[in-house]
Amino acid sequence: MDTAPIVVHRPRGTGGRRVTVRGQIIGLARSDKDLVEFLRQAGIDETTAEDLVASNSSLIEWRGGRAHEYEAA
Repeated sequence: MDTAPIVVHRPRGTGGRRVTVRGQIIGLARSDKDLVEFLRQAGIDETTAEDLVASNSSLIEWRGGRAHEYEAA
């Protein structure tokens, strides 16, 4: 089980990061803007989603790379 309900997985070789909410894939984010949009589509209002991403909330777990970086190393 994930430690946070929102997980941003390691950057893919082609860029972008898979995003899951409670274990369900919701999209491939290529920017914080994409991440906010996916969270909005998952039912989180836009202002809250923006705050979660900008504040590095503990509700979001960034795996296999630095937070807010979407390109493969």
